[in-house]
Amino acid sequence: MITIDPITILVSVVVILFLANVFNNRKQDNSKNFPPGPTPLPIIGNMHIINLSKPHITFIELAKKYGSVFSVHLGEKMVVLCGYDTIKDALINHAEEFSERSDSPIISKSTKGFGVISAHGENWKVMRRFALSTLRDYGMGKKSIEIKINDECESLMQTFRSYKGKPFNNLTIINAAVANIIVSILLGHRFEYGDPNILRLMSIINDNIKIVGGPMVRLYNKYPSVIGWLPGSHRKVFENISKMKEFITETFIKEERELDINDQRNLIESFLAKQQEGNQESTLYFHNDNLVMLVSNLFVAGMETTSTTLRWGFLLMMKYPEIQKKVQNEIERVIGSAQPQTEHRKQMPYTDAVIHEIQRFGDIVPGNVPHATSQDVTFRGYFIPKGTIVLPILSSVLKDKTYFEKPEEFYPEHFLDSDGHFKKSEAFIPFSLGKRSCAGENLAKMELFVFFTTLLQNFTFQAPPGAKLDLTPGLGATNAPLPHEICAIPRN
Repeated sequence: MITIDPITILVSVVVILFLANVFNNRKQDNSKNFPPGPTPLPIIGNMHIINLSKPHITFIELAKKYGSVFSVHLGEKMVVLCGYDTIKDALINHAEEFSERSDSPIISKSTKGFGVISAHGENWKVMRRFALSTLRDYGMGKKSIEIKINDECESLMQTFRSYKGKPFNNLTIINAAVANIIVSILLGHRFEYGDPNILRLMSIINDNIKIVGGPMVRLYNKYPSVIGWLPGSHRKVFENISKMKEFITETFIKEERELDINDQRNLIESFLAKQQEGNQESTLYFHNDNLVMLVSNLFVAGMETTSTTLRWGFLLMMKYPEIQKKVQNEIERVIGSAQPQTEHRKQMPYTDAVIHEIQRFGDIVPGNVPHATSQDVTFRGYFIPKGTIVLPILSSVLKDKTYFEKPEEFYPEHFLDSDGHFKKSEAFIPFSLGKRSCAGENLAKMELFVFFTTLLQNFTFQAPPGAKLDLTPGLGATNAPLPHEICAIPRN
């Protein structure tokens, strides 16, 4: 039996990483006029200066020194974009060139390029086109989905009332309520909040959101050949994704057995019907691997960011009771005791401004989902080769001092003019911009308005006695509030 000295293995790994680092540096340094950035160290690149838990914070600081277009070396060279003007220029004026997705190891291994969020080329175009048209078919932006949101509000309020004003953690409840809206589109039904299936799915998603934003996964993404051998949270990500795929597969198998092509009732059935068309597109793209990942993408995207925004909203209302009272006064004046509808929004400038400011201040996806260049591009005087990872930092836009007077504060007046009318801001881009912007933006806007106004119409949110309200975001791929309890005091 041959034994290998562990020190020999370690030295070999270090040498391989060093050579890979040197080769990659030379390959991109030879590019004409690549964006400037901090000098990388051998092997670790710029890892030593990056806040691995919240890298967007480091990037915004680096932009002050290197400008709004700069590079960092994290396993490979990537380009960072900061500030509204620069990000808009890239994602709108150079939309095609910046329309690809990066192939990070954690994503590649998890998705295999299927679905819509991390898909590439024609597969992405077909899946996004199908997702957008089918979401609209099943109610996105229409009265039919608003009725479902209103019904879900009733269930959510019943649960809130059951606590009789006593403190409770709202994470699971709000997650489930918001998840039920996208589930109604995907599967055609809803889950009770205590259903073990929805609880298991939400647990998997919340677990992965925390892990993916952590240092171990960021290290794995940069050095997969080394970190992949080590124990750690990155392995849990793959376990969780496998469990989610199993659940989705079991679900659509049931749908397949009951499928009536002439009576499609939900997105999964529409996808299965496309499978049976037998043409080239259905064969190439409408297969089970794409279905599983598409449903997974839509479920995660449809639940996580909207529910997190609502949780920020109620926390901020507890923190700023005077703002909460102004919203409630406007609700009483415009809506009264009627059921809130999206058509009320245009008559409620203050509430609209508060919801916008919750999204801006919450800064839910601070680093955006990484892009990549689909071709060589010269952008703002710099040459960026095809396949380069590009990070458009949304946090740098939502907290851009050029567009927001008090970027670090919760200040609804960012969206109000001197007469109290709602004022749009072009730098308000929580859903990103361009070809890769959020496909569910219209649904999310409707959910946020109806859930928020309905709950403030019926409850006043207060902090538990003696509790200190901390607005520091927790660790994770998204900026979620730290664990906390709320008191929902019925108003009638």
